[in-house]
Amino acid sequence: MLCQECKEREATVHVTKIINNRKTEMHLCEYCARQRDDFIQIPSFSVNDLIAGLMDFSHSQPAPEKAALAKCAACGMEYSQFKKMGRLGCQKCYEYFGRELGPVLRRIQGSSQHAGKVPRQAGSHLLRKKQLARWKTELKRAVELEAYERAAELRDKIKALEQALDSEGGGKR
Repeated sequence: MLCQECKEREATVHVTKIINNRKTEMHLCEYCARQRDDFIQIPSFSVNDLIAGLMDFSHSQPAPEKAALAKCAACGMEYSQFKKMGRLGCQKCYEYFGRELGPVLRRIQGSSQHAGKVPRQAGSHLLRKKQLARWKTELKRAVELEAYERAAELRDKIKALEQALDSEGGGKR
């Protein structure tokens, strides 16, 4: 859709106004929208700014000087670079900046543990670990409800799955 003002550029700003029960719609390009006096100009917003703001907000006490000067041993990314970009340099950054990232991840996602989708290629082990955690929760609940047959069934499933995980992962659980 072309801009209704200049009729040259693509309309990217769509405004609906309702004044005295009369509705008017405008479809403008960004340039024409900026030229109008009747729009409130909202400063640009980026996800990186949001993450940086949350990082600063998440520290109730002043951030340790070490974090500001710290560099990831693997990729060399500085913590201050992460705060500006909103992205880490490598997987080791999660470990290296873990202390600073923990509160931010909990605030954004509600947890610092990944609980979302798992890639198919490497996911079977993780899916079995998630299943194990679910069964352990179910087992605890079954015992609380005195559903001992279900508890015994879950116990056996848990034992078998733990053995399978131990044999493939060298005892890591």
